[in-house]
Order: sequence, then structure tokens, then C-alpha cells
Amino acid sequence: MIPQNQIDFLINRIVDQMTACYIQDNDVDLPTALKMVYGSKLYERLLNTEGGLYAQSPGYVYELLKEELASPETTRRTHP
Repeated sequence: MIPQNQIDFLINRIVDQMTACYIQDNDVDLPTALKMVYGSKLYERLLNTEGGLYAQSPGYVYELLKEELASPETTRRTHP
């Protein structure tokens, strides 16, 4: 089993890289990107360590985030 401090490090690394990619891809500021990342269902899945998403590459997890944010349900939720 992976120690919790290592899991936390991996999660933080993924969040940092997803945020940077979101800023670059969408030409937004840091607070906007953080709101999108931390407000996503994907972030909730990332925190659920039983799912093991924290062990995936940041690029893969970012692709999942882009898919989530592109869905019509997410658009309705984030843009009233």
C-alpha cells in the first residue's frame, strides 16, 4: 500500500499540471482554472484513492477533465 503522503503528492502534482494545461488551452487566469479543476467531478474521483486515478499520468487525467467539461451536463452546471 502506498503511504498517504505519497498519494497526496501525486494528487497535488496532477492538479498542478491539469491547472497549467487548462490555463494554456483556454487562455484563462489561475483562479478560473482552479475553479474549473477543483469544481469538477473528476477532482472528486481523483480524491477517491480506492479508484487509483491518482496513479495515472497527469496528461491522461487532463484528457478526462476535458471530456467532462465538454459534456452538456457540465456546461449547464458551470454556466447557468
